[in-house]
Amino acid sequence: MPFSDYKTALVTGASSGIGAAVVERLRRENIEVHAVARSAEALQQLAARTGCVAHVIDVTDRQAMAELARRVEFDILVNNAGVDRPKKFLEADEGDIDLIVDVNLRAVLHICRLVVPGMVARDRGHVINISSIAGAYNFGGNSSYHATKAGVSMLSNQLRIDAFGKRVRVTEICPGRVATDIFNHVHGDDPSIRERFIDGFELPQAADIADAIAFAIAAPVAVNIGHMEITPTLQVMGGLQTAKPQPSAKPDQSAAAKTDQSGEPSP
Repeated sequence: MPFSDYKTALVTGASSGIGAAVVERLRRENIEVHAVARSAEALQQLAARTGCVAHVIDVTDRQAMAELARRVEFDILVNNAGVDRPKKFLEADEGDIDLIVDVNLRAVLHICRLVVPGMVARDRGHVINISSIAGAYNFGGNSSYHATKAGVSMLSNQLRIDAFGKRVRVTEICPGRVATDIFNHVHGDDPSIRERFIDGFELPQAADIADAIAFAIAAPVAVNIGHMEITPTLQVMGGLQTAKPQPSAKPDQSAAAKTDQSGEPSP
């Protein structure tokens, strides 16, 4: 279904990174884009730059999102908002788990509940769910995040089943590492974070993800691009570690031996 068949879009997490890039890309196609995020200042700047309609809303505010969905019939939905609190699950904090589930999964479910039935009724629409390679592959320190992104991945598959027989397309975008500010949002605003995750790496830019989304939307109506995994060329997923069992702790155990039982992989 070409862009000319779509008129309106809703993009969450729109104030920066991939969300802002998607807003800019869709506006170039003359789509009326409603940009949702918590950052009023960043949204105002985005609106001034692109002409999007800014909504300062937290995606977990179900009433505000419902009111927006009642006022506007959306042809395109881009569920992009997400958070992370990376730590080992054995050290997980109750509040962190609730936040990750509320933003990454519960909000996506409710926004789809509010928007997708209208798409089905109109026999027209495209849902873009931004999940992550974390929904399919394992790496340490992000267990709650992995669980929510796997949920978004399964939701994307299920939406196509629930909308079967209607021209409602669903695309799951699974980015790997992308050069955005998300690492500072997650790990803290420190120059060392950029050095750790961005500087010196060859990474996709937010605009590259937005272009991939535009490609999926612009495909003919008979084509549903269901799943796109987008990673740096120099990034791979997977790996294997094998640990030796640690001896039982003893009262006179040395500090060095205690460090060895931290769970970190040995050299």
